[in-house]
Amino acid sequence: QAQLAESGGGLVQPGGSLRLSCAASGFPMLHFPIAWFRQAPGKARELIACITDNRDTTYYVDSAKGRFTISRDTAKNTVYLQMNNLKPEDTAVYHCSTDRLKGRDCNNYDYPYWGQGTQVTVSS
Repeated sequence: QAQLAESGGGLVQPGGSLRLSCAASGFPMLHFPIAWFRQAPGKARELIACITDNRDTTYYVDSAKGRFTISRDTAKNTVYLQMNNLKPEDTAVYHCSTDRLKGRDCNNYDYPYWGQGTQVTVSS
């Protein structure tokens, strides 16, 4: 019954912006951690941003700091990833994910539940 659905990806030029959305159904996002992962061709999957289940504290991988912002709209049960100043190395499939556990730093979960993903391509 629980589902995550990503949207908002596309093709942009370097320096452009995208806002990814992760809409949840079947569970309240406010009470669970949410993370954005990405996987580029030939590279390992990496956690790039996450938000906690309580005070909305966040974590960003170094390459995303200052460029990406994760936020949550409780009324819409949706988490967003605003991506600015995109670079070719940001090209990847982006997934949102959640974990049924609570109370940890948001970068300290296994995140076994995934959405379908959305493609982000940054190219001239």
